Amino acid sequence: MAVKIRLARHGKKNHAFFHIVVADVRAPRDGRFIEQIGSYNPNTNPATITLKGDRALYWLNCGAQPTDTCRRILSYEGVLLKKHLEGGVKKGAITAEVAEQRFNAWKAEKENKLAAKKLNIKEAKKAVAKELLSAEAKVNQERAEAISKRKAEEALAAQEAAAAAAAEAAAQEATEGEVKTEE
Repeated sequence: MAVKIRLARHGKKNHAFFHIVVADVRAPRDGRFIEQIGSYNPNTNPATITLKGDRALYWLNCGAQPTDTCRRILSYEGVLLKKHLEGGVKKGAITAEVAEQRFNAWKAEKENKLAAKKLNIKEAKKAVAKELLSAEAKVNQERAEAISKRKAEEALAAQEAAAAAAAEAAAQEATEGEVKTEE
């Protein structure tokens, strides 16, 4: 029986997540599987991967062939490196302690890179939020200036209208006074 390690699609349309499964080659993509060894959610940033590394290593040693995407996931999680190091131990090229040291060093480096990536993403989000806030503040300030300018123009127009009305009233009184003096 040919066995593959592959992804089984789940989730909503345009929002898929995947189970990492060990399945017979002849089984449908989302159908029958032998064992579920993890999950992969590409919708998060960075992508969320949960994997039973020991079970994946067991199936790789049994001859299961990972698909291209699963090979990348297994490599990202260090399962392929662990298999490679175990092969070196079996051949006698390195000892088990050295293999464990190399794997732990690789894992620590990977975790540091992941933490740095998460930090960069967080800082980028903060920078975007700060930029949006400053742009909004600028728009609000321009709007406030436009409103105050319009109110000042209205107040000036109202003063001019009041002055014109007062002048007209004074002129009318003067004309009425002249009309009375003529009579």
